[in-house]
Parts: sequence; structure tokens; C-alpha cells
Amino acid sequence: MTSLDRLPLDALHRELGARMGEFAGTEMPMQYAGVMAEHAQAREHAALFDVSHMGQVAIHAPPEAAAAALERLVPQDVQGLKPGRQRYGFFTNPDGGIEDDLMIARTDNALRLVINAGRKDAGLALLRAGLPEGMAVELLTDRALLALQGPQAEAALAPLAPGAAEMRFMDVAGIEVAGVPALVTRSGYTGEDGYEISLPADRAEAVARALLERPQVAPAGLGARDTLRLEAGLCLYGQDIDSGTTPVEAGLGWAIQKARRTGGARAGGFPGAARILKELDEGAARARVGLRPEGRAPMRAGVALFEEESGGESVGEVTSGGFGPTVGAPVAMGYVPARLARQGQRLWGELRGRRLPVAVSDLPFVPARYKT
Repeated sequence: MTSLDRLPLDALHRELGARMGEFAGTEMPMQYAGVMAEHAQAREHAALFDVSHMGQVAIHAPPEAAAAALERLVPQDVQGLKPGRQRYGFFTNPDGGIEDDLMIARTDNALRLVINAGRKDAGLALLRAGLPEGMAVELLTDRALLALQGPQAEAALAPLAPGAAEMRFMDVAGIEVAGVPALVTRSGYTGEDGYEISLPADRAEAVARALLERPQVAPAGLGARDTLRLEAGLCLYGQDIDSGTTPVEAGLGWAIQKARRTGGARAGGFPGAARILKELDEGAARARVGLRPEGRAPMRAGVALFEEESGGESVGEVTSGGFGPTVGAPVAMGYVPARLARQGQRLWGELRGRRLPVAVSDLPFVPARYKT
């Protein structure tokens, strides 16, 4: 049996009573007080997540050169990214599919990326093969990553991190947190206001303890992170998006800026551009939608969707689903033909041989509360 990686804060998680489990080859805290309580903590106060399993990557080159080179691999306007800002992006393949989604941050003197834990090796290979020779790519294995999420995140962090309160959504700043130099972004993956804090792994426990001493903060695990991102309508790579899903099908066209679109200053030039640009202009054949099952039974990933209560072929599939604690009802996401992707469209999900009604819903299920 392959041994699992352990987080820099592994001992602290166990001390706090975390129930541990495997995710993307790493032993992770799944929950502490329980998913419902931790979900509510993030929605109402502030929750601290350890996301050190993610791949933190540095491109060692002048940021202008690195930005121009990275645009060969992603459809985002990286050259237009100003120092102190970051944006969401994705690697695409020649067929227009998404190889991974990532965060791209620009500091005064570098580009930093955060890629998915399960795609670290693939992402590094893409970067090393696609960037010019001599442009070094480094996986930063000596750093931890903490996510402080919730409406009281600013109140919790500001006394420990001068300057944090002045940051706005998608800002990036090098500041000290509890006396430890860190790279802080005002972002996260819950739909709530919050911060992600990259810092030396050997200093992470002291900072985590300082944050947990704040009255607004409690620890949260991967279970609550999943329910939060589902309610926020955010994709999980490998479920809602993958190498066979285009950004337009996934409803992520908003993340492709004008400069990279048809008629833009640097249109195309990324893998799969022909298909992606055509879909941006003309629409895709299918679409990711929100789904609201009627009744109390959740519809989870893999549930087939049908247009009729009986007979006929499946027209789509649920990719993520479960109970939405804030919504107070089951919620799901999945793909359906574009003609069925309208608010209120009734479909049928097949659960244990029975077809149950489900309605297409706009996303997100819970409105985002970022500080803009």
C-alpha cells in the first residue's frame, strides 16, 4: 500500500480531534465538530481550513516574460494581470478540454500559481514542457497554505496581519501574519469573504494556533469545504470539469478575458483555441447547470438525468450533489443539453431504479459575499 503524504499541521489536526481521511494522496482532516457545524461556522463566522495539499508553484523568470509564456498554456489575460492581483484560470488541451484549473497570482517580481493537489504532477509537466527553455518551474514543497473563510475572516485576521483589512477580493500582498512573513490573497473557494495564507511550513502551526485563538475562528475539514463550494456553484476538478469539458460548457467563459477572445489584442494562441473561441461566440451544445431535487433525497455524482419520467435515453448526469446546509435542501450540479439549460426546466434523476423530479436552477445556490 502506498503511504500517504502528511500535512505540515498533521499533529495539530489530530490534537484538535480531526477525523482524518485520504484525498489526492494526502491524509486530510475531513471533519472536527461535524460537517454541518463547520459549514455554519464558515457561513456565519470564520473557519480555518488547511489546504497545504494544493500545489504551490513559482515560475522563476521576470513576471512579464513569465506572463507572456503562460498565455501559451491558458486562455487568460496573464499579461494584463497587475502586480498585487490574481485571477482564476485553467490549462486547456488541443481539444478544448480543461486539464486543470488554477489560481494565477502576480507579485512585484514573480508569478505564483496554485494548482490542484491531484493534478500536481500533470500541471508541472505541462508547465515544464510548455514554457521556454531556461524558465524554471518550482513546486514549493516547503510551504503550507491556510484558508480562513467567512464573514468574520477580516475581523479575525486584521489584528494579526496589518494591511489585511485593506485588501479586496483577488488582491495579493506580502504581509506578516502573527509575525511570520506570508503571501496572502483575499480569495478562497467557499463563496464567502476570506483569505488564503501561504507561509513557511515550519511556521504554519504557530500561525494556525494564533488564528484559532481568535474568538471568531474554528477549524473545518474537507467535508464542509465540499458543501460550501457546491452551494457556491464552484467546480471540483475531476467531477464538474475535466479534460473532456470545455470552459464554455462548464459556464466558465467569464474567466476568459476580452484580450484572448475573438477580436482581442491577443486572441487565441492557447491549446484548443479554435473550439473554445467558437463556443464563446456561438454557444456550446451542453451546459453545466444547478439542480434542485424535489423532496429530501440528495442526487449525488453519477445520477443519470432524463427528460421524461419514463422511457427515453439519458440526457445528462449529475457531477456533484448532496445536502446544502445553508439552503436547507438537496442541491446538485450537472450537465444537460443547452436546450434544457433553463431555470425551472423539469428533469428526472434516476435513483435506485426510480426516477425522481429535479428542477434546473441558476447558480450559485447561495450568493457570493466577496469584498469587492
